[in-house]
Amino acid sequence: MKNRSNRREFLKGSSKFCMACGIFALCPQISVFGKSMGGEDIPDPEKLEYCGYSCPADCPLYVATIENDDEKKKAAYELWKIKERYGIEFDPEKIFCYRCKSPDKPEGVVVANCHVRVCVKEKGYDCCIECAELETCEKDLWTRFPEFHKGVLQMQVKYNEAKAGA
Repeated sequence: MKNRSNRREFLKGSSKFCMACGIFALCPQISVFGKSMGGEDIPDPEKLEYCGYSCPADCPLYVATIENDDEKKKAAYELWKIKERYGIEFDPEKIFCYRCKSPDKPEGVVVANCHVRVCVKEKGYDCCIECAELETCEKDLWTRFPEFHKGVLQMQVKYNEAKAGA
């Protein structure tokens, strides 16, 4: 009987842990850091995308690109409203993404049209958290996703504090 009780407790604890992981994975304020659940790690501009995002392995467009799956590309195209945003008809040869820091890969429509990426590269940074103008930046990405911008600003504070303390 003792084994059953321990097994039940183990299963209950495991399910609670899995639910907590799922919640943290879906929470934009935490996942934007691409770090531990507490977000205590110091952001590394080289490991983040240009905007500060950590692209998930299961990103619909990235998965569609890696699998070369036209139906999945079409679903991502519609989900991200690529026609509305960029005026581009669906073409599986143009709708793809290898992430924005893949120098040996071609740029898809989304990456090629990212104003944050262009700005960061022009300024010679690895990530926008290195830019002193981030707080007042009005790039399209920040105006469309203000909560994401707030999360990146929080990362910038941690990054600057660590840099000042070094």
